Amino acid sequence: MSGPLDGITVIDLSRALAGPQAGMMLGDLGARVIKIESETGDDTRGWGPPFVGPDHDISTYFLAANRNKESIVLDLKSHDGRDILTRLAERADVLVENFRPGVLARLGFSNEHLHELNPRLIVLSISGFGHDGPEGGRAGYDQIAQGEAGLMSVTGSAPDDPQRVGVPIGDLLSGMNGAFGVVAALYERERTGKGRVVRTSLLASVIGAHAMHGTNYLVGGKVGHAQGNHHPSIAPYGLFQADDGPIQIACAAESLWVKFANAFGLDPAAEGMATNRERVHNRDAVVAAVNAALAGHTSAEVLAKLAEIGVPCGHVRTIDQVYTWDQVASQHLLLKVDHPVLGEITIPGSPLRFDDNAYSGGREAHLPPPGLGEHNESIRAWLADSDE
Repeated sequence: MSGPLDGITVIDLSRALAGPQAGMMLGDLGARVIKIESETGDDTRGWGPPFVGPDHDISTYFLAANRNKESIVLDLKSHDGRDILTRLAERADVLVENFRPGVLARLGFSNEHLHELNPRLIVLSISGFGHDGPEGGRAGYDQIAQGEAGLMSVTGSAPDDPQRVGVPIGDLLSGMNGAFGVVAALYERERTGKGRVVRTSLLASVIGAHAMHGTNYLVGGKVGHAQGNHHPSIAPYGLFQADDGPIQIACAAESLWVKFANAFGLDPAAEGMATNRERVHNRDAVVAAVNAALAGHTSAEVLAKLAEIGVPCGHVRTIDQVYTWDQVASQHLLLKVDHPVLGEITIPGSPLRFDDNAYSGGREAHLPPPGLGEHNESIRAWLADSDE
């Protein structure tokens, strides 16, 4: 398969979501990704509903993080399993793992041993709270990390209403950060000839996404809190109500506020509203004024007017509306793949595109998420051929 990482082989020892997300991103870019699973398979094979297929035993959760991979079942506590992993490590460019710190070493594959087998190997290690420190050994799951890393405290309708983000954002960010680190390490290897260990964690990835909340506290001494669907530092910027439903409006510059106010009968220089600092201080009054100005208008009317005058705005779409939106299709974010059991299915595509092709990700053809152990024989045959 063509792609920027064509010729790169990745061993994906991870399960659940953070590691598989990293492996899938590398696979999207053209790498060959060999997913090693236990006899019961990746945890997400059992996460649902929904389950699909003739026997209703295929998890759509698993399908979300494992495209462009091959699957082999190994018992890493057995001689055969350790032998196959050893031979794969000798040939691979990248190994991805998200065991609890120390587990892979106890299985006989410490970072030192892996680099004895293959000095060019890049090891991506993703943990819950870091590989060291007083709580480095803690198991990490997304919602636990969202809470521990402060994200839930700034998400929700009010300070006493902490909410998780509606997708497993800690896992996804960890996978993205991990893939980013791997690509950097591959580039470095071109100069040094040596691999290295890349580490990230759910804790680090969520904190790395704090953005202004981090500097608001560390530099400004202000502790952020949940305040619903309105921006903590910009107003008006958030969710507002037209007659037939919610819309989003972002007046992120003074010129945009002036355009909006003039278009909907508000005085942009009214007391307490002339500058962003004033509007943030008087947010409740600003939100009430904007909602009053939208009264009597449908969402379609408001959005059309805002588009005409150049004020950023948008719908609040449901998931089904997103995947039937022609703009999503135009960005090649829907992939058709031929699944061994389900036949042709449509799955979400890579968020990356490159200028020399119109496809999602870096490759022209994508592999479906594999069945458990689907590639047992072909991977063993490849190892035997390469041994010869």
